[in-house]
Amino acid sequence: MPFSHLAAELDELEADGLRRRRRVVESAQGSRVVEGGREYLSFCSNDYLGLANHPALIEALRQAASQYGVGAGASHLVSGHGAPHHQLEQELAAFTGQPAALLFSTGYMANLGIVAALAGRGGEIFADKLNHASLNEAALLSRAKLTRYPHLDLDMLERRLAASTARRKLVATDAVFSMDGDLAPVPELAALCERHDALLLLDDAHGFGVLGEAGRGVLEHFASRLTSGASRIVYMATLGKAAGVFGAFVAGPAVLTDYLVQRARSYIYTTATPPPLAAALSASLKLIAAESWRRERLRDSIAALKTGLKSSRWRLMESATPIQPLVIGANRETLAVSDALRERGIWVPAIRPPTVPKGEARLRISLSAAHSREDVARLVEALNELEKIAA
Repeated sequence: MPFSHLAAELDELEADGLRRRRRVVESAQGSRVVEGGREYLSFCSNDYLGLANHPALIEALRQAASQYGVGAGASHLVSGHGAPHHQLEQELAAFTGQPAALLFSTGYMANLGIVAALAGRGGEIFADKLNHASLNEAALLSRAKLTRYPHLDLDMLERRLAASTARRKLVATDAVFSMDGDLAPVPELAALCERHDALLLLDDAHGFGVLGEAGRGVLEHFASRLTSGASRIVYMATLGKAAGVFGAFVAGPAVLTDYLVQRARSYIYTTATPPPLAAALSASLKLIAAESWRRERLRDSIAALKTGLKSSRWRLMESATPIQPLVIGANRETLAVSDALRERGIWVPAIRPPTVPKGEARLRISLSAAHSREDVARLVEALNELEKIAA
């Protein structure tokens, strides 16, 4: 049979507790979702501010669809760059405090385009070991030399930067690490890049909208400490998480965005996102800036989770972000705990290798401003009960 080797590999994944399956959600995203006809209290969405189903975003999208239709029709460089796209880019630049911004269809495509354009053949990319897959794939496909350094090991990074003779050097890192929830030391990384003539690409997918008093992301979070090397930062963030919609952008000096328009192939050779999505994102930016209570509620929920969990066997990792990983260890035990929570009407995903290191399978608890105190208390009670049973 032509596909028998694929079936054999799938059987191996099943035996190792590593086979992934999709679940079909039958409702809008929110603190509660419906799957298989049953409602679940959800702790698995990246909708950190609870905006994915907000009436203001829905209305903005509806109005824009009436005016611009539902499809862009072409790439940005042909005829697909609509007025909503243009307006959103200007708003994103102002929101992040950068001179210019450029929209991409997804965060994955943004990283592919940015990394290849800024490094490429003859360049060298320095990447944190725990970077998101999109940054890793971008580095591998860029044809640049890839040098990885241990997670947050700035001494090792500096030695490798000092030893490099590449004509272009690019340090690429998650700003908030997607599976651990910890933050990159941005001021120190920027200072290293200043000393060694490198650019610093920050993937702020999980910080945009969440970090900083106004939700402007990791740059606002570190603003008081960010001095040396700030001009070397290439800031990228996604718009399908805290912003509640879809897409991604890069922000920085106008020369950067102009250059990417000419050289980022994942921007040049793809159809622009539907204009109504850009209109919805414009509405989202206003809410992110105006409704600080959403971030305050997130901080309260994080504190309640940390205070309430009494686990002696499982380890809640250090994270001040909505990403709260509870490391269980073994793949099958992690799956069993996730399944037991589902039986109780609570949905928390089990994350296993290769997404996380072997032996560090975990529940990835994602908190949202849409969660109430009672929601978090219900999760804490269930986890404390299951940990005692597992012991």
